[in-house]
Amino acid sequence: MTALTVREEQRDRHGDRLRVCLVANSRFPIVEPFTGGLESMTWHLARELTRRGHEVAVFAAPGSDPELGVIELDVEPLPEHPGRHDVGAPPYVEVAEHHAYLALMLALAGTAGSSFDVVHNNSLHYLPVAMARTLPVPVLTTLHTPPLWWLESAVRLDRGASSFAAVSRHTAASWAPITESTCVLNGIDVDRWPAGPGGTTAVWSGRLVAEKAPHEALLAARRAGIAIVLAGPLLDEDYFCTQVQPLLGPDATYAGHLPQTELAELVGGSAVAVVTPAWDEPYGLVAAEALACGTPVAAYARGGLPEVLSPDTGRLAVAGDVDMLALAMRDALTLDRARCRERAVAELSLGRMVDRYEDEYVRLLGRRLAA
Repeated sequence: MTALTVREEQRDRHGDRLRVCLVANSRFPIVEPFTGGLESMTWHLARELTRRGHEVAVFAAPGSDPELGVIELDVEPLPEHPGRHDVGAPPYVEVAEHHAYLALMLALAGTAGSSFDVVHNNSLHYLPVAMARTLPVPVLTTLHTPPLWWLESAVRLDRGASSFAAVSRHTAASWAPITESTCVLNGIDVDRWPAGPGGTTAVWSGRLVAEKAPHEALLAARRAGIAIVLAGPLLDEDYFCTQVQPLLGPDATYAGHLPQTELAELVGGSAVAVVTPAWDEPYGLVAAEALACGTPVAAYARGGLPEVLSPDTGRLAVAGDVDMLALAMRDALTLDRARCRERAVAELSLGRMVDRYEDEYVRLLGRRLAA
């Protein structure tokens, strides 16, 4: 049965509508301003699927955007300032998350599951993967990280019952020894990241944590002789106080965790965006957002970032080489802003991403219908 045939059958069954269950990360709410790319991707995916006429249910952390019609996972929120709570959590939180996802998966394994056509898992928890084979509908899990031991174990337990998508070719390759996956690049709403006029300063955006290494962006900007502004949620106070704050000054400032419209204005009004991962970045959403604003990017060549950028929209430096990054920043100033915007619209858009996920849903339904 071809994908087209299945799409026609779904049209007959649901009037072009698919019933999609989105399982989100329970650690942070799906609401603006987003904590990270995972939350942003899930929010945009839910909104665009709904706009296209699909019936979408989102299971997400308490405090998520009520306009999504979120069904809150029954997990106790983390304290406001727990240190590195984006990486680890107290045992009571881990237990609460386990029980929240267990309750969800048990419900989906029963009568609740039959109310959906497909379950799309965007959490980082092991249970939606490990229990996928108990559900009466196909499950698609997006791999948002390199292999993590708890997810890797769940994938092996899954025994091939579910399917996987990776947010970049690099991420797909890192998971290849464990499971096959289809590459679906993350997409951004280019209308919400409009082309900006540029400016004279650099910008760094993202979570202020050690694995994003914003302090190296400050060092590189200073060596390049370019003022820089940092923006994003402060999730590791110890790191910020010891590594970032001492480098702030007249030519290096922290703007805080900005609302999306203000962040887009900041990025679009900058001369260059700097991306400095100290780990293999699975995708690099902030680079795509910068390109949508017409702002060229200077970044470390780690993870999926070389897939986001092209020679005419960014410059890459060896990871950890601050001097090379400073040169990349100066070189990126010469790149054409219009071309940066064009690449984002043509290759990195939300519409393109959701098209691919719709195709994956139809493919999975075809496999289920043909079984």
